Amino acid sequence: MTQPKMRVIEKAVEAKDIPLQPASEDIWDKKYRLKDQFGRPIDKTLSDTFKRVARALAEVEEDDEKRQYWYERFLWALENGAIPAGRIISNAGAWDYKPATSTINCTVSGTIPDSMDGILRMVHEAGLTLKAGCGIGYEFSTLRPKGAYVSGAGAYTSGPLSFMDIFDAMCFTISSAGGRRGAQMATFDVSHPDVMDFIRAKREHGRLRQFNLSVLITKDFIEAVKNDEDWELVFPALPADLEDESAEIVWRHRPNPPDYATFDEEGRIACRVYRRIKARRLWDVIMSSTYDYAEPGFILIDEVNRMNNNWWCEEIRATNPCGEQPLPPYGACLLGSVNLTKFVLDPFTENARFDWDRFREVVRVFTRMLDNVVEINGLPLEKQREEIFRKRRHGMGFLGLGSALAMLRIPYGSPESIRFTEQVAFEMAKTGYEVGLELAKEKGPAPIMEEEFEVTPEMIRKRPEMYKDGIKVGDKVKGKVLWARYSRYMQRLAEKCPDLVKELEKYGCRFTHHTS
Repeated sequence: MTQPKMRVIEKAVEAKDIPLQPASEDIWDKKYRLKDQFGRPIDKTLSDTFKRVARALAEVEEDDEKRQYWYERFLWALENGAIPAGRIISNAGAWDYKPATSTINCTVSGTIPDSMDGILRMVHEAGLTLKAGCGIGYEFSTLRPKGAYVSGAGAYTSGPLSFMDIFDAMCFTISSAGGRRGAQMATFDVSHPDVMDFIRAKREHGRLRQFNLSVLITKDFIEAVKNDEDWELVFPALPADLEDESAEIVWRHRPNPPDYATFDEEGRIACRVYRRIKARRLWDVIMSSTYDYAEPGFILIDEVNRMNNNWWCEEIRATNPCGEQPLPPYGACLLGSVNLTKFVLDPFTENARFDWDRFREVVRVFTRMLDNVVEINGLPLEKQREEIFRKRRHGMGFLGLGSALAMLRIPYGSPESIRFTEQVAFEMAKTGYEVGLELAKEKGPAPIMEEEFEVTPEMIRKRPEMYKDGIKVGDKVKGKVLWARYSRYMQRLAEKCPDLVKELEKYGCRFTHHTS
């Protein structure tokens, strides 16, 4: 077998590894070490854990020779700073002992319908997802506000916050049955009539303790804050609202409209105005609550969607529990980080330097390793599995930045530290997408790359340069072109790596997202 061209880098004089500390060993033992049903260790050492993970991820290769080769390369990467996310370390290769677990850390729920059946169906799906060990995020501003009429029940709804309590109790129960605490994120639109209740929810002792909270902030809201304007709190109008002469109706573009929504010719939705408040007042409440209670955070959701690589086919409204991974409905993303301190040579001396060659090689091997996780994802829902196989996104990041800077004798926050950080991020992105191109040629691109999409007026509105390129509404364009040529992120990469991005447009990429 002809192996992929690859530099084998000998170990240079580097910082000596700090012996495993008691606290670190305790965390490994309690959270990541494989044990049998009686609590007896299967992984005798941390090295055994690395070998288990490397073997499981190499097993998806096509033949025995490749499996052995990549097992050795994956093990090398794990010993040289590649750190897969916790679900991979805990569950990869552990199916004989816990077959119903997943290797995926991050998921987002399907859109929660504004109906009792829909809400309870999402509770069921979330329970299965948490049981598999995944974290999950939801948008709750799809639910009608407190006091809105429910015609089928002949009553008035208690609002989104009361339904969040159901998800909170479910998560607490599921996490109590397993060895890992459940994790959830709730997002909420800044224009929803119950946004004040959402912001203040955690001020009540013991409430929503299984959730992180984030408000979805829009550009329009930021402009209203800057200009000290009123801010309308609105929700899609119910049929009864449209018949109510006293109800004030406005027309808005909104994602995830309910089944009962009324549209105009421009695709806008009829929304009822429930009240108006000063935008700055709402902003101040968010800031004071964050300062006093550490919740909620906020997400610049317009910017998230603008920079999303899958800008033409996804409307992102939620993130994973930690907030670093925005995902579409039923989206899933596996994670991994690279420990930067592993690459500092002669640390704390005048000769301290960063081993860029070895860093790039670890990123190369780690990228393939993370892509292989998709094949053994273990996600419990069919829609989650369809989503991850179609797009194959993963999120690689880095850790130990502050420590690495100290070891390099670079002051944190200095211009030199900023240049170093930008270089780390660039090298990780460039190397990762180079591997994505190689894997597309070897194994095939993510299926979405070869799909054809009909150009819509909304796509032209978002990317007017498509019209300048001669692409019109109704034309069919392949996903790899929309991804490589028109996503804002890939356009930035093309400024420094134009040839790479042209190749990606031609052949596609193994995954739609690489860095996180």
